[in-house]
Amino acid sequence: MSLSFVVRYGQMRFLGEFVGLEGHSHPRGERVAIRTDRGVELGEVLCPATERAALFLENPIRGEILRGATGDDLAAEARFAERSIQALATCREMIAKRRLQMELIDVEVVLGGERMVFYYLSEKRVDFRELVKELARAFQTRIEMRQIGVRDEAKLLADYGDCGKPVCCNTHLSKMPPVSMRMAKVQKTTLDPSKISGRCGRLKCCLRYEFDTYQELERELPPVGARVVTARGQGRVLALEILARKAVVEFEDRRRVVVAMDEILSVESTPRPTRHDDDDRVEH
Repeated sequence: MSLSFVVRYGQMRFLGEFVGLEGHSHPRGERVAIRTDRGVELGEVLCPATERAALFLENPIRGEILRGATGDDLAAEARFAERSIQALATCREMIAKRRLQMELIDVEVVLGGERMVFYYLSEKRVDFRELVKELARAFQTRIEMRQIGVRDEAKLLADYGDCGKPVCCNTHLSKMPPVSMRMAKVQKTTLDPSKISGRCGRLKCCLRYEFDTYQELERELPPVGARVVTARGQGRVLALEILARKAVVEFEDRRRVVVAMDEILSVESTPRPTRHDDDDRVEH
């Protein structure tokens, strides 16, 4: 009986379910040749395609594992990597000659040679029909032009983030999470754009990771501006230490004290906190 496996493949790191070789269990990390809707290409086995694993896949591509990657496959992959560099230079010359308003980012040559994918940035709609014809004549294969965003550009080209680790978009992220300024403010990170922006120039994806936890803990605390009653007297909440589950309270005698959540006896009023338009500005 053949089992299915989750395989990651392509420069955009697509995820799909692929039927394995009969009677063969493919270990995690094994390089395999697979057949996708784009043709034959190399991929990396991540895990068996269990029901739980399937919950994390959104509209996965389905196909089959043809074989474990051979020496010839790996050599072909290296040759196509060199060919993609040549194609990148050639296409950029063609774009400049035609004065097309597009920026070519990268080129992917599918292992089987059935297709070349050109990734580009453009703010406007581009008529590249003649460009595609010229590329097809030059490389004698099927040409696909794919428009991407700045986050996808980082996914293709970026290497390491400010944390010193490989960028998330090029390792484990299969879908770019929406990120807003509110996420940075709730976590009390610096609001310096140069420090909370990733390699793509947009807000860092990692601001999204712990936001749900911060939000859940924030609901348990009185909002900033609320009047509270404690064993030390009455006061007004000035700020929150969300992870520590504490509040900075200014008492009537102007003392400012950090008060734990279990020390707050009651909340007299809970005014709606002020929100700014930028708080809900979402970057994709």
